[in-house]
Amino acid sequence: MEEITADALSIDPERVADEIGEALRRIVSRELHRRGAVVAVSGGVDSSVTAALCAHAFGSKRTLALLMPETDSDPETLDISNQVADAFGLETVVEDITPILDATGCYERREEAVRSLIPQYGVGWRFKIVLPSVVGNEGYRLYSLVAQAPDGETIEVRLPAEQYRTIVAATNFKQRTRKMLEYFHADRLNYAVIGTPNRLEYDQGFFVKLGDGAADAKPIAHLYKSQVYQLGRHLGVPAAVLDRPPTTDTYSLPQSQEEFYFSLPYSSMDLCLYAHNEGLPPEAVADAVSLSPEQVQRVYDDIDQKRRTTRYLHLAPQLVEPIFEH
Repeated sequence: MEEITADALSIDPERVADEIGEALRRIVSRELHRRGAVVAVSGGVDSSVTAALCAHAFGSKRTLALLMPETDSDPETLDISNQVADAFGLETVVEDITPILDATGCYERREEAVRSLIPQYGVGWRFKIVLPSVVGNEGYRLYSLVAQAPDGETIEVRLPAEQYRTIVAATNFKQRTRKMLEYFHADRLNYAVIGTPNRLEYDQGFFVKLGDGAADAKPIAHLYKSQVYQLGRHLGVPAAVLDRPPTTDTYSLPQSQEEFYFSLPYSSMDLCLYAHNEGLPPEAVADAVSLSPEQVQRVYDDIDQKRRTTRYLHLAPQLVEPIFEH
C-alpha cells in the first residue's frame, strides 16, 4: 500500500508560477479580451499569491489590488494588504464597504438572530460561529454561537438551523458586496476579475455563490493550500502574510477557518483530500496527519458530505431547455 508522506504535495514553484502566468495571459487576453486583472486582496495567502501571479503575468501596472475592509475586519488586514501591494508595486483602491452593508441591513439582520438566542447581546459585544472537530465526533456535528461581552465574559449556545441560516445569509452580503465592486473596477478598466480560491476551498464549497465564488478566472483552484504557501515563498509574498494563521476575517470575534468549516489544520486537510482524491484508504495517510484510520475515515466522510451539500454552488443557472450548443 502506498503511504502518503508530509512532502507529498511538494511542487516546483518556479515552474508552477510560470505555467499559471502563461495560462492567465492566454485566458485574459485571448478568451476574455481583457487587458489586466482586478484582485481583491484580503491579507491572506491565497489573495496575496493570486495578486503576485497577476503581477507576474500582466505586470504591476495592469494589476489592481482592491482592498475592501468593513467594521468586522481585523485591524491588521488593511496594513498587511498594503504590504502585499507594495511588495509587487500594485496600484491599490480602498473601498470601505461598511456603509453599503449598513444599508442592506447586514449587521442588524445578523444581530437580531444573535439576540434571539442571547437577549443581552448588544453594543460592544462580539461573536462568531464554530463547528466541533470532525475527528472527535462520530455523530452529527452542530454549530455553536460564541459571544463575548465587553467585560470579556463568553457565552456559548447551540445554534439552531433557523438562526444559523439567517446569520450566514446576512454575512454573505459581505462577499457579494465585494464582488460587485470588483466588477465595477474591472468594467471601468477593461480588466478581468481574478478569483482566489485554493483547491481545498473550491472542492469543499468554502465560498459564497455570486460572492467570492464569482470570477472570470481562478488560477490557483487546482493547488492545495500548502502548495499556495510554497508559491508565496517563491514569489516573495511578505512574511506578515505567510506567518499569519488562516482566518475567515468575517465575524467580529477572531475565527480560524479550522473552527468554522474545515475542522482540521489546512496541512492535514490537504493531505487527507489528496489521499481521498487518489483513492487511497485511510491507513495510507493516517501517520502523515497523526490521526487514526478511523478518524481519517471521518474526514473522508466529511469531504464527501460537503461535496454533496455544496454542489449547487458550482452549478451554472439551470435551463429548462438548452440554448447554445457548446
